Amino acid sequence: MRPTEHLRQLAADDWHAATTHAFTTELADGTLPLNKMRWYLAQDYQFIDGFVRLLASAIAHAPSLADSVPAAQFLAVITGPENTYFLRSFEALEMDEAQQNPTPAPATKDFQALMAQAVASGRYELMLAVLVVAEWTYLSWATPVNPPRENLPFWFAEWITLHAGEGFEGVVDYLRTQLDQVWPTLDEAAQNEVEALFIRAVELERAFFDACYAA
Repeated sequence: MRPTEHLRQLAADDWHAATTHAFTTELADGTLPLNKMRWYLAQDYQFIDGFVRLLASAIAHAPSLADSVPAAQFLAVITGPENTYFLRSFEALEMDEAQQNPTPAPATKDFQALMAQAVASGRYELMLAVLVVAEWTYLSWATPVNPPRENLPFWFAEWITLHAGEGFEGVVDYLRTQLDQVWPTLDEAAQNEVEALFIRAVELERAFFDACYAA
């Protein structure tokens, strides 16, 4: 069994809840109320800064240039097409400055803190633990609903296509492989820390979707 599959199984209940959530189900079929989508977008956009720092830190701590290149390429997607998607969606959904920049919700602050914790650790395996959860959970819910339904508004459809397909599958496999490779080099205490951070990240992914759906 791959180490990342072992980690996923440790968080199986929260993983299933996060990747089959009513929020993403309704997003995919176009029935998600727009007020929930606006709330989600504004909160999720607040992760960009911390995520970029986390991914950049992982690039800096990668064992070799070859190990860092895929992450660097993915960083360009986050700061390019994904960032642009948010800005276009804010405009299309007629979100004013206040709506675009709300006070971070508790679930948002908790995940921001988790990313900052991984960066501050200076440890590649902990950075990877959070990155794998963040991207693998999204691949898991988006893949079954890709390609999007015809006539789905772009703020729904493009959020699916950004997190599914061959390119994104490659990103997730790269992140998983990096963590799989470093896992056997860790002592038991370090593996326990990775497990704890991975489990916490999955808990927070579920909590974030719960908060968005309740908005």
